Parts: sequence; structure tokens; C-alpha cells
Amino acid sequence: MAAQLIAVGGPMTGLIHRIEGERLSIGRERSNSLQLDDATVSRHHCVLEAAGEGWKIRDLESHNGTYVNLVPVRERVLASRDEIRIGACDFVFLDGEEDEAGREAAKPQSKPVSSTRTVVALNEAKYLDPAKLAATFALGARHGRELSAILRLTAALPGLGCAAAVSRKLLEGALESLPGERGEVLLADPETGEMDEWYGWERETGASAEPPLAGENLRKVATEGAAMLMEVDGGTSWMIAAPLTAGGETLGAVGLETSSPAAQFDRRHLEWLAAAAAIASPAFQCIRRMEWIQAEYRRLLDEINIRHNMVGESAAMQEVIRQIAKTAPADATVLIEGETGTGKELVARAIHAGSGRRGGPFVAVNCATLSESLLESDLFGHEKGAFTGAIAQKRGKIETAEGGTLFLDEVGELAAPMQAKLLRVLQEREFERVGGLKPIRANIRLITATNRDLSEGAKSGTFRSDLYYRLNVIAIQVPPLRERREDIPLLASYFLSRIAGKAQRKIHGFSPAARRCLCTYDWPGNVRELENAIERSAVLGSSELIEVEDLPETLLEREPAEGAGQGQYHDAVRGTKRNLILKALEEAQGNHQEAARRLGLNPTYLSRLIRNLGLRGIGG
Repeated sequence: MAAQLIAVGGPMTGLIHRIEGERLSIGRERSNSLQLDDATVSRHHCVLEAAGEGWKIRDLESHNGTYVNLVPVRERVLASRDEIRIGACDFVFLDGEEDEAGREAAKPQSKPVSSTRTVVALNEAKYLDPAKLAATFALGARHGRELSAILRLTAALPGLGCAAAVSRKLLEGALESLPGERGEVLLADPETGEMDEWYGWERETGASAEPPLAGENLRKVATEGAAMLMEVDGGTSWMIAAPLTAGGETLGAVGLETSSPAAQFDRRHLEWLAAAAAIASPAFQCIRRMEWIQAEYRRLLDEINIRHNMVGESAAMQEVIRQIAKTAPADATVLIEGETGTGKELVARAIHAGSGRRGGPFVAVNCATLSESLLESDLFGHEKGAFTGAIAQKRGKIETAEGGTLFLDEVGELAAPMQAKLLRVLQEREFERVGGLKPIRANIRLITATNRDLSEGAKSGTFRSDLYYRLNVIAIQVPPLRERREDIPLLASYFLSRIAGKAQRKIHGFSPAARRCLCTYDWPGNVRELENAIERSAVLGSSELIEVEDLPETLLEREPAEGAGQGQYHDAVRGTKRNLILKALEEAQGNHQEAARRLGLNPTYLSRLIRNLGLRGIGG
């Protein structure tokens, strides 16, 4: 069936566009398959293309970027119900369409309404009362009791939401109808298949906390898939057991035991238990599937949150995202390495968000900003009177992070005494406040980050090797921005979308020249420098596009230091630019405005080029 785009926000709200063929071009010009009358949409903005059995979206170097689920993308395979933002237009993508005929057929048909009715209260239903059931159908007391118990179990199962509740209801019904002193349910782990989830119920005392007495017998019944009546403990007690199976899946087994010779099991008891097990099995299966769906939902939500914050489609960045997804669920210590400004704290927060500690605090400490004494007090806390100025007890960051994650940024800056104290926290999982004597447990996950090579520091003795090995359980290397240049346009668009609202003017994107300038710069300050550059350009610019002249001067060409070569290619490019500018100035007789017109440049940008290329004093 054809896919659809449904406009849910912006100037095209309400539009439903059915995608015909294998390609849909979208933009402001009439030549597009889907024309959007929106000034924030580029003339040729993006295209949807068939990809195997699905669809993918590809941005066509638009000024304002193409977003899927709030993340700027260059190319992305779409899933049904993905949200797409094109300029100011918000769409929902649906992979297929609903069948109108089927929808009409599903509508309830009108029927004549009866003028009479019969009402039966639940407490009057004969099938749920053994005495009334036996009297009505001439059943014996035993038959009525057993049938009524089966019916009550069937009625109760849909309202039960966990395996423990289903097990209790099954065992209560069995002990109510059959002889026996004790009942047990043994369930298989859905991932490993091991039968280690156990529920017990005593006739006299209710829930039992004792370990299963007949675990091996229940495993045998589950494995063989047949109900059994057997002697156990050398004939001193008896047991009936039935398998729990649904849809060919072995879920476990249920059993009853008795040691009273006066309360022997017979074949009819076994058949009742087998029937009850067959009725309860789909409920166990549904609950297990729902638990799996909920766990998968949480995992996918965590992954979406990670991907939402980690912008980038380069192979290097996707590898970082994969490492985060694998590392997050574990509770191991993580060392994040990378240059300043690469986003190491963002990686740490993503690991915390995907971990089992996500409900706890995330506490960040920059080890390079505090002196040794202040850092010790900040991390470990102090007791009242521990030093001059300690007028009250103070909890440290380790205590504050209880049950969550402690992130130590620039851990390579720690002095030797602090390294020793941190090592004790990792080894003993306890610490003491400054001036304190009582050990305090440290229930934290530690994540550290550094822009130094700690392995070299461990070899040279500037960093403790034993601490380095404790920190380096799992290492994640965050690449510098110059090694993932394909992510620069996406990051720039992402930052601009966040900053544009604060600039109090309309900004639709970047000019082609500005985009090229962003992509060719080496960004020694990495992502942090890029974000600052975009914010500066948005504040100081005056047009609807970020132009080259709006960018910081550091991004433009500079004259190399004396004796510092830039390589044949860069020297040739610089020389060509100088010659073109000199020729234009000569033809314009030194008039910068005319020279800029001849070169097709903004006069302000030409002035900056003249300054950066060392051509000052030429022209008027």
C-alpha cells in the first residue's frame, strides 16, 4: 500500500499527501511533487525515496535542515509514525494506508433494541456457586465444587497483572477443590529457559517462603509436557503436577503435594489440575510478553534519548552511540577519553540515562577547577570543625550521588593524594568525610573523563597505574570534530534551531559559502567551539541566512606564521585568492565596493579577506 505524509503542524496542517510512485520531492518550487508554501522551506528541500521494502528521506542541502524525530539528518531510513520537520511544517510519516472498506466493515451495525431484559447479579450466577450449580444440574457436591472452581479461575485471570498473582489464584483454586497440603508453581526464565522462578502456597498458612520441595519433579513434568501423579520421598507423600504450556512454549509447571494417607489423589484430581493449568497458561504467557514489551519499550526509549542528544551520522559517532548502548546497562566504571570540547560529559549523561541508575542523581565534578583541599571537601564532605571555616557538617558529592552516577571530569588533573583516596573508594566502596572517623558506603557508579593520555601518565609515574586500571574498565574514545566533518552541517543546524528563538529574528539556515567555511575549518575547540560560533553568528548577523561575514574571524583564512608552511594545496588556494582580489582591486581602481561587486562578495567579507590575507593598504 502507498505511504502517506500527514501534516500535523505549521502552515500545511491538515494536509494528507499520498505518496505515489517511488520518489517524492519536497520544496517551495512548483516543480516539486509536494510544494510547501512556506518561506522557511528551501526551493528543493528534501526527497523521499523507496528503499527496499521501506522509505528513506534525504536532505538536499537545504538552508533550514531536515529533521526526523527532532534530530537533523542528511539521510535516514524512515519508520512508520516518524515525525518529520521540513521548515516550519511538521509531518507524520505512515508506511501504508488504512483500508476504508475494512474500516467501514468494522463499524457496528445497528440492531433492533429489545424492550425487555433479564438481569443476573454476579452473586446469583449459578456457575460461580458450587451448591447452586450442583442443585441446578443434579451434580454431586464434588462435581459442583470442581466445576465452580474452574469457572471462578477463568473469570479471575484476565484481571491479574503479574505472574505472582496468577500463581496465587491458580494454587488457591486448586487447594480449594482438591486434596493437598501445599501447592507450587515453577516458571521458566523467558531469556535463559532455566526454571528458577518459584511460588508456593500452603493450605493453612497461605504464601510460603520456603524453597521448592518438588522442583525436580516439576521440571520433569514441564520437560515431558504431560500431567503426572507420582509418589515422592519414598512413598511417604504423593504429588500431582501438570505442565504450563501455551502456543508450543514451555512456561513451567504447577503441582500439589499431600502426605496424608486419608487424602489421596486420583485420576480425576489430575485431570482437573491439567485443565486448570491449560486455562492459566495463556495468562502466564501474556504477562511474560507484556513484561518483555515494557522492557523493550524502556530500552528503546533510552536509546532514542541517547540518539536525540548525540547528534551525528558519521561512522565514528555511530560507533560511540553503539558503545554507549552496550555500556549503559552495566554498572562498570567507564573512562571517557577525548579532546576538550568533544562532548565527554554528554556521553557520561547518556550512559547514566540508559542505566539502571537513571532514577538516581547525576553529579558532575570538574577536577581541574578546585584546589586539592577544596576538591577533597567537595568530594568527600567534612565534619563540623574539621578545619577553619567548617561551621557545619557538609555532605560531599559522593554522598550526593548515592544510588546514581558520579562523573569526574578532567580526572587526570588529580593530585597524588587525591588519586590514592579515589582508589580506596573504588576498591572498598566506602570513604570518610574530612575530619570524620566513621566509614560511609559509596553506592555509586563512577564515570571519569580526561583529555590527557592516562596510559602514558601511568607509565611515566605522573598518574597512579593501579588507579588507571581501576578507571579503565570500559574506555570510550570520543572523536574530535575534524575527524567527523560530515557531522558539522547537522550539528550546526541543530545548534541554530536551539539558538534562533533567542536571537529574536528569523534565521532560515546557512548560506552555501558559510556552510563550506564551517566544514573546512579544523575546530580545535571541537563541538563546544562550533556551538559558540553558531550562537555568535546568530546574535550578530542581520539577514535570514548566516553569511560568511557573520562567522568568527578565527574561521577565516589567516596568514601563516613565518616559516610555517601549510602544504602545496592550501598554499595554491591562498595564492589564487590573493591574485583574484588584487586583480579585482586593480580593475576597480582600489574601490573596495566595486571590487566586491566584481567578485560577487559582500563588501564586509572582502574587507575581512583583505585583512586576513595580509593585503591591507591596497586600494582605498
